[in-house]
Amino acid sequence: MSFLLLLAYYGWDGWMQAGATGAGWSLLLVTLFFGCVVLHELGHSLTARRYGVQVPRILLMPIGGMAEFDRIPRKPSAELLITVAGPAVNFVLAAVLLPLVWHDLWSEQGVPAYGSRDLMIQLAAANAVMGTFNLLPVFPMDGGRILRALLAMKLDYLRATYWAAMVGKVLAGLFALLAGFYLHSPLLTVLFVFIFFAGDAEYRALLRREREAAYWADWARRAAAAPAAAPSNPEDPSPPPPPLILHGPN
Repeated sequence: MSFLLLLAYYGWDGWMQAGATGAGWSLLLVTLFFGCVVLHELGHSLTARRYGVQVPRILLMPIGGMAEFDRIPRKPSAELLITVAGPAVNFVLAAVLLPLVWHDLWSEQGVPAYGSRDLMIQLAAANAVMGTFNLLPVFPMDGGRILRALLAMKLDYLRATYWAAMVGKVLAGLFALLAGFYLHSPLLTVLFVFIFFAGDAEYRALLRREREAAYWADWARRAAAAPAAAPSNPEDPSPPPPPLILHGPN
């Protein structure tokens, strides 16, 4: 529903500027822009499937898109290729469109508004901006995941995620302030606030999974060792209770 509201808003905005022509042009531009977002996410998804990762769906939101994976490969090179594939699609689209509009970009006559040339210029610029924007090292954006993959080549996966998330939170906070007070862009501010909390939530979810894996591994080791200790206590052959694990702020 939020996506339909976004279309309604841009249709109304175009109508207020140029009537039916402006409304149709704005709706077409937004639809094509989100088509590029889908292609960006398909770049991630098709590369992920080559590594056996399942992609149940691609979610579109007013602030962008997100491919939902059933898991993230722990192999840094795999995550790096999956992540780079998305922005690479945008740069390819921009490179395809750029020769078609190169003359118009340098023409002194300008380009008529609400025309096909204007539409291609907007799409070329949008793809260049989208590809560059996603490379910002703000976890869990593509740039932040690239940073995590590079760190994971030297650190363990959990520590790499921690440092990528910390860098991402600092940069997301700074960019949110910049977008709100300097660029005066509420949508961009909301996007960076969302990224701030999403990165922290992903790190905490990974930390919880790592603790639970250690929990059951420790319990399995102790359970397997119980029969060997049984002769010393024949009246109580049961394995020891599993260790206690707490998910708290510390």
